[in-house]
Amino acid sequence: MRSPFHFIVEPLGGSRYDNVKSIGGIDFITSSSKEDHKASNRHAKVLATPIGYTGDVMPGDTVIVHHNVFKYYNDVNGNERSGRSYLFENIFLIDDDQFYLYKRDKEWKAHSRYCFVKPEKRMDNYILSKIGNEEYLRGTLIYPNQDLIDKGLKSGDKVAFTPESEYEFEIDGVTLYRMYSKNVCIELNGVK
Repeated sequence: MRSPFHFIVEPLGGSRYDNVKSIGGIDFITSSSKEDHKASNRHAKVLATPIGYTGDVMPGDTVIVHHNVFKYYNDVNGNERSGRSYLFENIFLIDDDQFYLYKRDKEWKAHSRYCFVKPEKRMDNYILSKIGNEEYLRGTLIYPNQDLIDKGLKSGDKVAFTPESEYEFEIDGVTLYRMYSKNVCIELNGVK
């Protein structure tokens, strides 16, 4: 089974939602809302690539997908429905721009125009008062895409990024921001 235009995927772990956490051997439901985008499963297994696809993603790879891929929603009559990616049973069709990262052989790689930046912890500053635990618009490039690599950037580089470009994901227990290449605006290596 292959699609001419879409990747065929299934939710990793077989569940559309990732809202159960095990603490001390006891399972806790962290969110009961189907509208909570942070509770939707964002990990998928690639079952098939589009016909004629020549990119790097292969069947069996794990991909990080948009939060709406597996979610349910209520239609105008209040009936529960699956989103536009749903095909049948636990099988979904996704476009090339609905996933951002793929994993093969335990190694994550950025897909297409997307990259991932780890927010930088807030630095102590006695002059300016800052809110939050993170430095504003600064971080470490963790998963660069090919466009950034071609420009000389690499994983571990300190960067600044544009406002409102942070789309938060948790990858292997680490909070990362997904953004486009164009949102990485300054390389900050050596800057304090």
